[in-house]
Amino acid sequence: MEVDDVNAVAVLGAGSMGHGIAEVAALAGFEVSLRDINEELVEDGYDRIEWSLGKLVERGRIDQRAADDAMERIEPFVDLAEAVADADVVIEAVPEQLSIKEDVYADVEAAAPDRTVFATNTSSLSITDLAEMTERPAQFCGMHFFNPPIRMDLVEVIAGDETSEETLALVADLAESMGKTPVRVRNDSPGFIVNRVLVPLMNEAAWLVDLGEATIAEVDSTTKYGLGLPMGSFELADHVGIDVGYHVLEYMHETLGDAYRPCPLLESKVEAEAFGKKTGAGFYDYAEGEGAQVPSDRVREDVADRLLAVLGNEVAGLVANGVADPEDIDTAVELGARWANGPVKMLEEEDLAGLVSTLEERYESTGEDRYEVVPYLRELADSGAGFGEDARSEAPVDAESGDGDDGSDAYDDYETLIVEVSERVGHVQLDRPHRMNMVTGELLDELRDVVDRFEADESVRAVLVTGAGDRAFSAGADIQAMAGGAGDVNRAAELSRLGQETCGRLESAELPVVAGVDGYCLGGGMELAMGADLRIATERSEFGQPEHDLGLIPGWGGTVRLPRIVGMGRAKEIIFTADRYDAETMAEYDFVNEVVPNDEFDDRAFVLARDLAAGPPIAQRYTKRAMHRGWDDVDAGLDVESQSFGLLFDTDDLMEGITAFMGDDDPEFEGK
Repeated sequence: MEVDDVNAVAVLGAGSMGHGIAEVAALAGFEVSLRDINEELVEDGYDRIEWSLGKLVERGRIDQRAADDAMERIEPFVDLAEAVADADVVIEAVPEQLSIKEDVYADVEAAAPDRTVFATNTSSLSITDLAEMTERPAQFCGMHFFNPPIRMDLVEVIAGDETSEETLALVADLAESMGKTPVRVRNDSPGFIVNRVLVPLMNEAAWLVDLGEATIAEVDSTTKYGLGLPMGSFELADHVGIDVGYHVLEYMHETLGDAYRPCPLLESKVEAEAFGKKTGAGFYDYAEGEGAQVPSDRVREDVADRLLAVLGNEVAGLVANGVADPEDIDTAVELGARWANGPVKMLEEEDLAGLVSTLEERYESTGEDRYEVVPYLRELADSGAGFGEDARSEAPVDAESGDGDDGSDAYDDYETLIVEVSERVGHVQLDRPHRMNMVTGELLDELRDVVDRFEADESVRAVLVTGAGDRAFSAGADIQAMAGGAGDVNRAAELSRLGQETCGRLESAELPVVAGVDGYCLGGGMELAMGADLRIATERSEFGQPEHDLGLIPGWGGTVRLPRIVGMGRAKEIIFTADRYDAETMAEYDFVNEVVPNDEFDDRAFVLARDLAAGPPIAQRYTKRAMHRGWDDVDAGLDVESQSFGLLFDTDDLMEGITAFMGDDDPEFEGK
């Protein structure tokens, strides 16, 4: 069975995950059966879907017709046999108890058609063990959505020992059809990818505090501001639910051994039913509405080293055991945990030998299994190699650019950019694909410099800015590389001014500037795109300003430029929600001028820039000046417009344009 053959999806469990999965499936056009054990539970799930769709309409994410159509596709059930009778795919989202799941699978097995594929939304339980509860293990796999499914992009697709490749491909395609990004978990392992990274970090953070080696404030300050993660370790535990992480840890301890023994501090919180936000108290107090107040000035290098060492060990284990490759680990954690950088990218910047030494010292002094060095991590440290590929992209060679006669050779002195000139287009590629083209101070300096040089180069008439690789235009600022020590207010303000200056330089360039977006365009990367005159994007591109998730604001001009492009209401929505937006939505918001199929991007982006390069350069320059001046002061903009209009009457370009128009020819403007 292929995804085009899937019409009906049954979702078992109408709770927080089940109703969200049903909503996503219905919006994707599938007929959905939503089932729970009694009328009250299933109706509650149905009502929550209706409420969520209403919110999407209010925010302009979908129209009322789409919401109504989605609701019509969802049918609530209590009788399980009726719910799965015609299902092509069953997605189980019942409580994480083996006995409950076993009973459900027995009933589904008896009622579902032979063709039906079973998928479980478990966050940690063994797919192989669950599959053995059925008579169709080849048609059984994990399909782990993240909460809330309507907002979170990631779906982990997990193979059991007997899962067929056909089943895995179908479920991955199904996730894509629902607008999600599937990541394959190739070997069944507790915690899969995201929880296998996050939960041991949470546990180590708790051990640091439980043993009196650090305070909660120091650990969270280090995690959030030293390592640049979206939340502090304890802040995240409260947000997700301490009990949730603890029960995953318990399962990992049971199946993987003492390296995952839960810290008593976590156990005490669970026993006291202080689970975090949902109970009003956890590691922080939420009863008074204050919540987590993480200081930015309590960063400790030794705490960072300890957490990174544990992180390195976990990632090495995932790679060595064939659970996932480095790129997929990063994708999963970036999407599922909203890290700006995945763990592999973070570790590429670290001294692996130093992390191994940290683990060895801890193992020698404590004898705790969680510090025993994974052999693959030691191998990487000894060899000096990293987890992921660090090869720089080669600059594409344009068939019409010859041997550099167009001047491209003059632009080969940049470390973070690939620059070429072809057909009067100065093409700049942000060249850090191994870091998803995240922006450093050096890149900002080089980008300003190349714009200056383009303006002085008579062979350049337009600028095209793209990102190397096919994963990202730019995933934002490389905070780790740029910010220095946390709490350095002056350094942070300097960083903001540096980014503002570069984005402003793109905006003020006398040449037309096109931003070509393929993949992620987030944070500072999206602010760079705001400096362009036109933006073109692939269908797979994603946009967003995630700064509020980090406790920051857009710092490179986004609070000023974005309202001017999309309007104040849309700008507030994008910044305040910190959501991800697809290219079609951003086109509806007037941020993107054109959306193109993925495989047509390179040609179309270049053609757009080339067409602008054929325009009248003097008129283009004056037009930008008048429009930008009019942003701040309408009367001043009109003055610039009238003066420019008069000056253009004394140009050769005007006569060329009139002559070409009268003769029905294409003008050849020379900028004179």
